[in-house]
Amino acid sequence: MKNQKNYCARNDIYNMMIRLHARHNLTDQARGLFFEMQKWRCKPDAETYNALISAHGRAGQWRWATNIMEDMLRAAVPPTRSTYNNLIHACGSSGNWREALKVSKKMTENGVGPDLVTHNIVLSAFKTGAQYSKALSYFELMKGTKIRPDTTTLNIVIHCLVKLGQFGKAIEIFHSMREKRAQCDPDIVTFTSIMHLYSVSGQIENCKAVFNTMIAEGFKPNIISYNALLGAYASCGMSKEALLVFNDIKKNGFRPDVVSYTSLLNAYGRSQQPEKAMEVFNLMKRNKLKPNVVTYNALIDAFGSNGFLPEAVNMLHEMETNGVQPNIVSISTLLACCGRYGQKVKIDSILAAADSRRISLNTVAYNSAIGSYMNIGDYDKAVALYKSMRENNVKPDSVTYNVLISGCSKMSKYTEALEFLNEMVDLKISLSNEVYSSAISVYSKQGQLSEAESLFSKMKMTHGSPDVVAYTTMLHAYSAAEKWDKAFALFQEMEMNGVQPDLIACSALMRACNKGNQPAKVLIISEFMQERKIPMNDTIYFEMLSACSILRDWRKTIELTEMMEPSFNVMSVGLLNQLLHSIGKLGKTETMMKMFFKIVATGAEINLSTYSVLLKNLLAAGSWRKYLEVMEWMEDSGVQPSNEMYQSILAFSQSSGRDFSVIIQDRVECLRRKSCV
Repeated sequence: MKNQKNYCARNDIYNMMIRLHARHNLTDQARGLFFEMQKWRCKPDAETYNALISAHGRAGQWRWATNIMEDMLRAAVPPTRSTYNNLIHACGSSGNWREALKVSKKMTENGVGPDLVTHNIVLSAFKTGAQYSKALSYFELMKGTKIRPDTTTLNIVIHCLVKLGQFGKAIEIFHSMREKRAQCDPDIVTFTSIMHLYSVSGQIENCKAVFNTMIAEGFKPNIISYNALLGAYASCGMSKEALLVFNDIKKNGFRPDVVSYTSLLNAYGRSQQPEKAMEVFNLMKRNKLKPNVVTYNALIDAFGSNGFLPEAVNMLHEMETNGVQPNIVSISTLLACCGRYGQKVKIDSILAAADSRRISLNTVAYNSAIGSYMNIGDYDKAVALYKSMRENNVKPDSVTYNVLISGCSKMSKYTEALEFLNEMVDLKISLSNEVYSSAISVYSKQGQLSEAESLFSKMKMTHGSPDVVAYTTMLHAYSAAEKWDKAFALFQEMEMNGVQPDLIACSALMRACNKGNQPAKVLIISEFMQERKIPMNDTIYFEMLSACSILRDWRKTIELTEMMEPSFNVMSVGLLNQLLHSIGKLGKTETMMKMFFKIVATGAEINLSTYSVLLKNLLAAGSWRKYLEVMEWMEDSGVQPSNEMYQSILAFSQSSGRDFSVIIQDRVECLRRKSCV
């Protein structure tokens, strides 16, 4: 066109060409056209400036966009609503929400009223800048105008509510959209946001239900929706389900992207399958997708959390070799893994690696490192790191102090633990449930029950009902202080407040009741556990057996035996010995021997202590023939009877009469000769 003799430059053609280049992110070429049109004496108009501002906004060059707006004003071209909207979008999409808000205010001051698009762009700017509370406040102001929100508006609001953890309000908006109360229908973005909500709150079944509802209502899932479901399964280590979704992505014509592969890799890492995670990583590279820092961090965690620390550290080096710079998450992940597996040298080297790469530790990283040192018992280094944290003006949080307090408690440094608690209070950092529990435990271990009770009461006032961990910690405190009645009353309070006691809480209370000579309450707790379907372990069975033994309750002992029988092959020797002793102590030696045969038949471990239990109860019942028979079984099975066992039966023979005495002594001599051979 320009080579034609009769060519005449026209604004509409240049404007169209500038918009075309902007759409393809060719910002320099768009700007070149702007200057070229002026050489042809074609004066830019509002549409020209709008197109150029939009081009720089797309490229994230908000300062350029602002300068173009100023040029527009100098050229006496009045900005339109689209001009302001484009500039607000340019600022907001770059994360400069403050600039976006300034432009929005200037827009109103210049007599150009905002429209729905303006409001959505401002909300989006707050969202991009992670100013979620400000976005919600702005939305409330928006509702006071005559401009009605649309689906885009509500999608942004739902996103912000999810980020703030206000799940109930987000779901309410979602339901209002589906029920037509909001006068705008949900779209695929809405459904995907709600899926993400259920994912981060651990409600995986609800996440899947929303996905199915979305399909049922005629929406075709996109790659983002599939990734949301895949990520939900991955977060819980549900690798089989994650793989099914991954395969569905391919079946439905989509190509899995970096997020898809990273989520599947993460699913395998969380399900303790680091080898499969590595297979996914290699498959990703074969399909010519470049792993990003999130991918590498997931793989570092997959190896590190499963005890493969050298491989995790190698991943850190590999990511740098491939041009991906480690970030603070990489360092924090490695530090947490080192502490979990007691790798002191690795902790030092990782901190040095972070320093050499100029990666400044944040609160999470410091917490991981301090916790790692505490886990391996290196108190001095943990405290030195905490002091470094304060010196570098990195704010400690409740996690920091919980790590310090609980770590000190494990090392019996109770004075130091309470000093950290006081320091936390002085800094006006709110005590979390975990900190309350750790501090209560410290007071309990020092025998300061009144202080523990006081802190527990304060927790109730500030946090409402304590959680199961806090209740359990207080149960241990009462047990240690031999306040059995208070322990049982606290257990009843838990139930009354709707806090479901767990296995640890129940075992702590059972132990307290047995120590306090209240075995009947142990059986009440066991009935409670059966009603609530709380699983039982060796500790629970041991306390129940002890209670039955104290009560000499034969019926309950038999019921308990029947309950335990299916698990004989996985029970500890100590628990099985306690079972045999409980039956034998009641004088039921025949039943005891039958139970012994059942235990042997399951392949459970039997040792000298098991035979010792049998022999003591047989001798107490005067069953000397069976006593000698059991000793013969021991010889046959390769278990050498102890001298005490021989001495016990010989002492019995001397008090049992002349006839029995000779028979017993002869049998004992025979057994001894056999053992010598």
